[in-house]
Amino acid sequence: MIVAGIGCRSGIGAEAVREAVEAALRAAGRPGIGALATIALRAEEPGLAEAARGFGLALTIPDDAALRDAAPLCLTLSDHAMERTGLPSVAECAALAAAGPAARLLGPRLIHGGVTCALAETAA
Repeated sequence: MIVAGIGCRSGIGAEAVREAVEAALRAAGRPGIGALATIALRAEEPGLAEAARGFGLALTIPDDAALRDAAPLCLTLSDHAMERTGLPSVAECAALAAAGPAARLLGPRLIHGGVTCALAETAA
């Protein structure tokens, strides 16, 4: 299963999230996602919830311990994310944490239209 982790600014729209996920899927050569994840700070964002519903999914919010465990596996470092959340990449940490143990990133986060999206694959 592919998990899309999302980082975004407050007030982002569902269309921007959908476009970022689709761009990341195209870049990775993958057909679709099985989960959409973000951090607790963005759990109440209407655009994220609407985008998840549009994909036919619930929005997954990994716990802080799982996010911290995922941090060493990130491929990119965002100074803004580190300052605001203590995570090197919100999108990458959310994707990895939601995908579970032994998950792997399919590449570094992609930035598209004000949204960062990272794809992680669950262990087989």
